[in-house]
Amino acid sequence: MRKRFLKIRNCIVLCAMLLTGCGFVSEFSFDTLQTGSEGEELTTLGLTPEFNYEVPESLPGILVDQVGYARGSDKTAIFYGELLPDTFEVVDAESGQIVYTGQVEPRENVQEEDLPVSYGEFTALETVGTYYIQAAMVGQSYTFEIADDPYTELFHTALKKYYYNRCGQTLSSELAGEAARNACHAREAQLKDEADVKLDVSGGWHVDETGSRDVSKGCRTANYLMTAYELYPDVFDDQAGIPESGNDIPDVLDEVKYEIDWLLKMQDATSGAVYSGVSSVDNKSAGYLLYVDGINMNATVQFAATLAKFSYLYQNYDRTFATQCLQAADRAYRYVGKYLEDVTPEEYFHAAAELYRAAGAYSYHTVIKEYLLGNPLTDMQNDHVFWGCVTYMSTKQNVDVSLCGDVMKILMQEGERIAEDSRQSGLLVCMKEEHSGSAELLKDITRLTVVDHVITNHEYSMLLQNHLHYILGRNLQSVSYFDGVGSRNYKEVDMSLGVMSQIDLNAELVLMMSAIVEELGVAAE
Repeated sequence: MRKRFLKIRNCIVLCAMLLTGCGFVSEFSFDTLQTGSEGEELTTLGLTPEFNYEVPESLPGILVDQVGYARGSDKTAIFYGELLPDTFEVVDAESGQIVYTGQVEPRENVQEEDLPVSYGEFTALETVGTYYIQAAMVGQSYTFEIADDPYTELFHTALKKYYYNRCGQTLSSELAGEAARNACHAREAQLKDEADVKLDVSGGWHVDETGSRDVSKGCRTANYLMTAYELYPDVFDDQAGIPESGNDIPDVLDEVKYEIDWLLKMQDATSGAVYSGVSSVDNKSAGYLLYVDGINMNATVQFAATLAKFSYLYQNYDRTFATQCLQAADRAYRYVGKYLEDVTPEEYFHAAAELYRAAGAYSYHTVIKEYLLGNPLTDMQNDHVFWGCVTYMSTKQNVDVSLCGDVMKILMQEGERIAEDSRQSGLLVCMKEEHSGSAELLKDITRLTVVDHVITNHEYSMLLQNHLHYILGRNLQSVSYFDGVGSRNYKEVDMSLGVMSQIDLNAELVLMMSAIVEELGVAAE
């Protein structure tokens, strides 16, 4: 003990000596600092002490959906850490009173062995309110709500994102609020390969902050939105707060039509081929300049599929316009037929499937059967295969029953693979935490959404909700990837994590949420 005391005393003495130079200055005063003749300016090396210690960010050890949970649904928090408690408490955020106590349970058969997680279920808590969870050793979670209808407003928010992304249209403050602005990029664009050719390519959705528009990305987005509408029409109303609201056409189709109108402008009137996109370049002297990118075979075949799909869905609302879309789709498809080496078999199959359902021509069916027979192990991770198969299985035209059965089997196997990955995941989703962003998660969950629609499986429905919980904050970063909600939003952490800022990923989110909204029985009125 005495040795320890001497060591401490010696350390104190040493520090004092260092702080006073050598330890022998007993009377320190500014008068003793003589650096030269009187009036000579004191100079330094220009160095200023800098104390810049950044406190590491502390994240909750209790992961929750930061928006909330629906009454009547399963409610689970994830506890993350090497040392976890045995119990947890749910606390009313307003009164501070404990309203529920539960057990923290480890979970077996988790693939990520290095992911120390356990689970706390509080499904029995059904009282509407705002809460947080607390537990020994891990502190407390962010707040969340239990509500009758926690997701429908978010669903409408995600859908209205496309109105805010409209190019070439004035957004009124009445409908757009703080996002109101004047029409942009309305002037004619210059064909990139032919400077003297000017085209009217106004309209469509922005795909980035510069105001560019892209045919392939627009088609991908429209396909997912149309798939959502086709599977879950009851959750889409005519009151989304866009200029077309109240016209007796579901606003999701009105929104897709805004993109379709632009896509039609991107088709070459002579050949039927399609330009790939529009680039916006900011020129300081002349303002922004618009360039139409060249004809592209991938854009052309994807145009054919998307226009055919829209024609089929829109025929009950405007048969004349639907017919115009179908004719444009067929012209693009026939043009691609001359250059099949420049497109993938999957893209061509998808276009044939959409055109076959919309028009019924035998030639389209031949392409479908040739592809499916030649690719018995179809890759459902490929968007074009996925869309083409779903459309072929839902067509009212004559189909090859055996091929439809094979496709259905593969789709079901894909759904079960995703479900099994989710069951074995510590975070209850089909994406490992080391993957960046949400693209892989959303692609998988769209497949599970379709499978759940076909067989209506309660487990699959809960898996869909688990993936929404992940997006809304129940992930290891405790980040809500959804715009404007969550105690810790992605905009405060990493802008690249946002889902709604990417129009195609947002469409996949709309598809997933449409299934959840319908499942919870809170479809739009």
